[in-house]
Amino acid sequence: MRTIMRDELKRRLDHREDVVLVEVLAPEYFDEYHLPGAINVPMDESFEENIQDAIPQKDRPVVVYCYSAECSASSEAAARMADLGYTDVFHYAAGKTDWHRAGYPVASGHAGAHR
Repeated sequence: MRTIMRDELKRRLDHREDVVLVEVLAPEYFDEYHLPGAINVPMDESFEENIQDAIPQKDRPVVVYCYSAECSASSEAAARMADLGYTDVFHYAAGKTDWHRAGYPVASGHAGAHR
């Protein structure tokens, strides 16, 4: 599993690189705030099915994240995606609190969510 740091992720997004952002928290946490453009695919019993529906191209760059460095859901999601054959998955270990504390923009609501 590859880890991506906040500044590298910001650079990729600023340069409009083709990256899918996936928040793996429950919908109520996603709705509170999330990284702009992110989709919500919660880590639950249907994660494998839902992630393949949301991102059918397994070679597409994907960044998974959760709440903070203490949250293990995103590292588990990255591992499960690798098991499914995804080849370009990054884990943003510091999570959305790191992004928000840096003063970077966030979005709220369920637009872009995959449930």
